[in-house]
Amino acid sequence: QVQLVESGGGSVQAGGSLRLSCAASKNSYRSLCVGWFRQAPGKAREGVAYIPTGDSSTYYTDSVRGRFTISQDNAKNTVYLQMNSLKPEDTAMYYCSARVGWVCTLRDEDYKYWGQGTQVTVSS
Repeated sequence: QVQLVESGGGSVQAGGSLRLSCAASKNSYRSLCVGWFRQAPGKAREGVAYIPTGDSSTYYTDSVRGRFTISQDNAKNTVYLQMNSLKPEDTAMYYCSARVGWVCTLRDEDYKYWGQGTQVTVSS
């Protein structure tokens, strides 16, 4: 079982920044893929970025590449999503997710564990 706790959402103006945090339970942290997903009202859930906790490789969906950065602090069992140059279309509920193993994807059906979500609202 993997517990995930997100924090860091909020409201910003376009062009602003936010950092989301995802704290994972300690006992399984070293063997996970951690992904960030988002879901806007009336839209399907979308994969944003992922990172395997065992190495430094990262992957981003095209719409956020160059603006968002996923990173981790192994000492804190925490994965971050730094979001810069935010746009109104980034407005969504953001979810942290995890799957055991290091074969990472951006398909939500591949992830078993989910956080409660944190709202990000970007105004124009």
